Amino acid sequence: MSRQKLVIIGAGMASGRVIEHLVETAPDAYDITLFNAEPRGNYNRIMLSPVLSGEKTYDDIITHDDAFYADHNVTCRFGERVLKIDRDLKVVEGEKGPVAYDKLILGTGSDPFMIPLPGHDLNGVIAYRDLEDTKRMMALGPDNKCVVIGGGLLGLEAAAGMAARGVDVTVVHIMGHLMERQLDEAAGYLLKKSLESKGIAIRLTANSKEILGENGKVKALLLDDGMELPCDLLVMAVGIRPCVALAKEAGLAVGRGIHVDDQMLTSDENVYAVGECVEHDGALFGLVAPLYDQAKVLAQTLLGKQAAFKQKSLSTKLKVTGCDLFSAGDFAEGDGREDIVFRDPSRGVYKRLVIEGDRLVGCVMYGDTADGNWFFDLIKSGESIEEMRETLIFGPAYQGGTAVDPLSAVAALPRDAEICGCNGICKGTIVDAIAGGATDLGAVRATTKAS
Repeated sequence: MSRQKLVIIGAGMASGRVIEHLVETAPDAYDITLFNAEPRGNYNRIMLSPVLSGEKTYDDIITHDDAFYADHNVTCRFGERVLKIDRDLKVVEGEKGPVAYDKLILGTGSDPFMIPLPGHDLNGVIAYRDLEDTKRMMALGPDNKCVVIGGGLLGLEAAAGMAARGVDVTVVHIMGHLMERQLDEAAGYLLKKSLESKGIAIRLTANSKEILGENGKVKALLLDDGMELPCDLLVMAVGIRPCVALAKEAGLAVGRGIHVDDQMLTSDENVYAVGECVEHDGALFGLVAPLYDQAKVLAQTLLGKQAAFKQKSLSTKLKVTGCDLFSAGDFAEGDGREDIVFRDPSRGVYKRLVIEGDRLVGCVMYGDTADGNWFFDLIKSGESIEEMRETLIFGPAYQGGTAVDPLSAVAALPRDAEICGCNGICKGTIVDAIAGGATDLGAVRATTKAS
């Protein structure tokens, strides 16, 4: 049986995981051609922040190197943009020529949203999405000033990375506290104090009015209260939007993202989509965990196996410049809801549990997130917490009213307790890997992909 031609547009983390599943399961099923507008293959974009801060190099975060593509006979068209898709002829038109396909995957990712402020097109105004953006920030030194618009995760990571290099950084955020989608006001306050202690200036409830320039280059951000914030570089980190232009021009069904069904199939029976560019049942996806779920489903679908993508409850465990954060579920205030709150200001620890009836429905943690997965499992399962209500805030080690060895608490977790949220790796998978001979952290990571 001859191989089918599979063309993939976009060498991101989601499409990269599709390739992994295909070559591991059925290496002879497809001839794969991979386009990427960037002049490189798949790397871990989540780890761009450590590259920016100097903790890692680009080589440290490469997921698939040249040898991987060569070993698996993947034809790489890197640094080449796709101009259009001809669905009638089943051809992808690249800048360097056409490629025919039997099956096509769109992994076009997302575009950064740039606020259309006056001056947004000045030299020195950038987003924070790829290695080129990271290099622009790495070029700054102690004599430079930078303004970051956006107090979400990406903006704070950019600010922290540049501050670690000695750059004078100011974060401008329109909301009343940082990371308002993941944190409540109290946790956001603690995060702000921690960042300020590291030399990062934070301006909240600040509305940007205009980007000022001189000789075509950015020189300052003007706020609507009249204050000017001088800068040599201005970074916008205010959100992303699915990249759908190519799909829309090809006549595929598009809303906010490219419409896909449970098998990641678009409105064309030969075209699939995966990653940040997709819209599934009205939802968009920015975290890596659901993208990897999509990739697994798509690979199985391409191999003729039954699989379906299902949206799951998600937790967010983040590390911003040494500050541990965790949030899961719904932590908004509401009728019939109660809070259990633990504060230890001297240690910088804050925990808040949101209870509705006899169920835990939300959790926010700052400073000490060790029990995050346990709380997340309670949220997902809907298990009654009535009998452990008095000690719930203290985590699994204190259930029954007596503190136990934390290792024993981990041992008591069920096999399906999620340990690695990004890759969806449960305790049972790790235990089985250890039983199979993975005796150190590196071996467990290599065997299970937990990180």
